[in-house]
Amino acid sequence: MADTKREIERKFEFTTAEAERRGVPDLAGTAGIAAVDDRGTADLDAVYYDTPDQRLAADGVTLRRRTGGPDAGWHLKLPVSPGVRDEIGAPLSDAVPRHLASLVRSRVRDADLVPLIRIRSTRRIRHLLDADGALLAELSTDTVHAEPPHDENPAAATADWTEIEVELADGADPALLDAVEKAFRKAGIRACDSPSKLARALADTGTAATPAPRPEPGEGTAGAYVLAYLREQRDSLVAHDPAVRRDLPDAVHQMRVASRRLRSALKTHRKVLDRTATDPLGDALRRLARELGVDRDQEVLHERFRTRIGELPHPLLLGPVRGRLRTWNNGRRAESRRRALAALDDPRHLALLDSLDALLADPPLLPAAGKPAGPVLAKAVRREHGRLAGRITDALALDPGHDRDIALHAARKAAKRARYAAEAAEPALGKPAKRLRKDLKAVQTLLGDHQDGVVARDALRDLSVQAAAAGENAFTWGVLYAREDALAARSERDLPHVWDKVARRARKKGLRP
Repeated sequence: MADTKREIERKFEFTTAEAERRGVPDLAGTAGIAAVDDRGTADLDAVYYDTPDQRLAADGVTLRRRTGGPDAGWHLKLPVSPGVRDEIGAPLSDAVPRHLASLVRSRVRDADLVPLIRIRSTRRIRHLLDADGALLAELSTDTVHAEPPHDENPAAATADWTEIEVELADGADPALLDAVEKAFRKAGIRACDSPSKLARALADTGTAATPAPRPEPGEGTAGAYVLAYLREQRDSLVAHDPAVRRDLPDAVHQMRVASRRLRSALKTHRKVLDRTATDPLGDALRRLARELGVDRDQEVLHERFRTRIGELPHPLLLGPVRGRLRTWNNGRRAESRRRALAALDDPRHLALLDSLDALLADPPLLPAAGKPAGPVLAKAVRREHGRLAGRITDALALDPGHDRDIALHAARKAAKRARYAAEAAEPALGKPAKRLRKDLKAVQTLLGDHQDGVVARDALRDLSVQAAAAGENAFTWGVLYAREDALAARSERDLPHVWDKVARRARKKGLRP
């Protein structure tokens, strides 16, 4: 069984031989550090695994099998932010544990994981303690030797260096790292340029992979901006895959958003990229968003109902309302999560990621891709804005009811697509596109609230039926249904005013047909 911890650390190195001779300064009295407890030394032996073309290293991900020390085993480190990684561990075994392999699948795909480099360290460990003896951070001084594993690459060099790590204890103030860095600078110790031992080992031994050159459209062209946006969303799709597998908060939502942004961009920029190459990708992205959407919709509904129940006065809570909601959610969430994980393990998902990589490596650019970005992207934004205007007009012309609900949902999808078009154009068009993006988000949110109310009413009807069948009082579910109905009606009343304001502002900025 794998275990996880959030690793917040900073790495340092000596700037001169004299500084290394003096060693690490005494940190007692620095930022609440009352004492430094020497915990002895440990010999660590780690073999790092990656694909032959080093896909994990390229994304700042490390996977190693380490012996020695108190945490011998397999360790997968996933980047969270600079200096922050999630470390997921598993017991020692000969092969990469299946759970860890699944967490790197979006990056590894069908490639083999092979030994990349071996790093042996002699680590001196010291604990930085507060006045009560509680652990603030662990300070490690590592004497490091890196070499190819098992002499598989005799021509590769070896590398030796000394490195200092300061890792915060759980709950410790990150400001401690700033104070330690300040004290270290005075002693001739600076923060490392390399983000990890692996990165330095690859660089110093000359075994780092060289990225393949990729064709790029000219700077400032429409193609350059569109491809940059697509790469950003592709990277987000890949990075959120392990987060979905770990069931982290908001991970399904973020991965689904990335898939929708990609699909919208491919549709919006058909004048820049050949649709005969992009349309199949759009279909695959829609399938992925649909499968992830089941889990995301259930997550949203459950949180919505919990909030609504919490808002009700106690006299309106009749029967085991919270228990019924919990039972309903547990059953549906188990199935929705199964579908989400199945979608990620489906060979079609890996094929989609490979196809996105291939598209970005050799993009099917059309003549508009070589034109200046401003006019091309502004035209695309105006086209999507006009499409949204038509959808809203059609929806508001209908009487309230089922048909209008469907039309408003279609308008919501158009609002997302128009918003993503403005978002992709923002680096080229600047403030006008930024303002429009924010305005369209307000429209999308209003339409989203309406659609959430439509879905919520259907779910509340099912909950009331289940409650009644179990002999429970269904009154509270009826109260919640009436509230959702009222909120949806209010969204419909607010829409004309909000839309008129957004449309007028877009016209002034030249981003409306």
